[in-house]
Amino acid sequence: MSLKRKILELQKKREKVLKGGGDKAIEKQVAMGKMTARERIVTLLDENSFHEYDLFVEHEARDFDMDKKVLHGDGVIIGTGTIYGAPICVYAQDFTVAGGSLGLMHARKIGKIMDHAMKMRVPLIGINDSGGARIQEGVNSLAGYGEIFYRNTVASGVIPQISVILGPCAGGAVYSPALTDFVFVVDKISKMFITGPGVIKTVLGEEITMEELGGAKVHSEQTGNAHFYAESEVECFNQIKKLVSFIPWNNNQKAKPMEPKEPRTDEYPISEIVPGNPKEPYDIRDVIRAVNDDSDFFEIQERWAKNVVIGFGRINGDTVGFVGNQPLILAGVLDVDSSDKAARFIRFCNAFNIPLVTFVDLPGYLPGVDQEHAGVIRHGAKVLYAYSEATVPKITFILRKAYGGGYIAMNSRHLNADFVFAWPGAEIAVMGPEGAANIIFRREIQNADDPEKVRKQKIKEYKQKFANPYVAAAKGYVDSVIEPQETRKLLTHALEVSKNKVDKRPNKKHGIPPF
Repeated sequence: MSLKRKILELQKKREKVLKGGGDKAIEKQVAMGKMTARERIVTLLDENSFHEYDLFVEHEARDFDMDKKVLHGDGVIIGTGTIYGAPICVYAQDFTVAGGSLGLMHARKIGKIMDHAMKMRVPLIGINDSGGARIQEGVNSLAGYGEIFYRNTVASGVIPQISVILGPCAGGAVYSPALTDFVFVVDKISKMFITGPGVIKTVLGEEITMEELGGAKVHSEQTGNAHFYAESEVECFNQIKKLVSFIPWNNNQKAKPMEPKEPRTDEYPISEIVPGNPKEPYDIRDVIRAVNDDSDFFEIQERWAKNVVIGFGRINGDTVGFVGNQPLILAGVLDVDSSDKAARFIRFCNAFNIPLVTFVDLPGYLPGVDQEHAGVIRHGAKVLYAYSEATVPKITFILRKAYGGGYIAMNSRHLNADFVFAWPGAEIAVMGPEGAANIIFRREIQNADDPEKVRKQKIKEYKQKFANPYVAAAKGYVDSVIEPQETRKLLTHALEVSKNKVDKRPNKKHGIPPF
């Protein structure tokens, strides 16, 4: 056979395999409002940058008539490409081929691209659209999942791992996204659950739809399993592109710097954002935007545990991770969910050399029987652990309230913060003035001829003695009391000073966080 004929044969084989499950299966995929696996990769990556591997891989199953079935690529596409010119590894499950079900060769393809990402130290993006384990392959399917989970764990903290849920992701399959750094979901398309509606109805007798059980809104608003929510696949891919512009390619690098830009101070005048009345709410995101380059703040998990705000911005062109209490929601208290949210983000930033900036305004941890029984002690300790463990530059600004355990947990000097600044209206104390006065001066207030008048006097007295930043500053717990308009200048300087920070810790295999 001549070389020309061999090339023609290759072209024909390639053309057939590139159609995945065939025209009818593709039409069905499109009818569900979904892109095909190849369209997703092409849309996500830079134009003409995708290079595919293992195109001609086939399954090896022989039971249950599987020997008579041809599954092109075994239902998953793997390869490399670029985003903004930088290399990444990617896989996309192809629902048009056996519902994207995972068999042994399917799993080996995913494992191969994961190994490649680790060797090359580049991010890994996994697009999930699968009916789950291929039942006909039995334990081989389970082995495949286990090998993927193991690789997810080994890669954790070494390269960024991004999961995109663009279809069903059920049973054991959900644990791979759960082990990755960021999970993206799309409304009406993404579905994640351990046991489906059918099993729940059989076992518990409860009727529930797939959307109600594990849809995009459920995981971005209620469970916290998803970090980004989008209305369409294209919006989702744009979110991914923006995320990767903020983060480094591996744990031995820093995020690529951008051209510095001044904040949009006309839109976000920092001196006018925070009300003088400590009981009056405001949006902490406006403070973050007031100091960020171009006032650009990329929020993460904005729909879940909204009493804490996390996300990325830039100061003088360099990526910074922001954590802030949100006075608009529950007065910015820490609770079970917000503690988990903050701690996980802090650990990501620390793993990937991203400095941490914390804005503090909270009355403490959320009290109540529900929180205590939900394990607020264990969950709350995660924030303390994450900040204490972090060795990246850590800078804190106390804007208003910083009471009790919340003051300590939010990157206080006592957790080895590098710089702690406070605004003049900051109140740093064991508890709020009203509660403190009622406890300390209880007898005096009760025995007074005019208890209310005495109570007000004692509250004022407590505020003057404790609920201000100067007591903490006098003890060196606060480095400087500053004017709000000095915030960006001092933040920029603190980041510049700490660029070459070295924080050596005792040699150990790893710590034991309060999981």
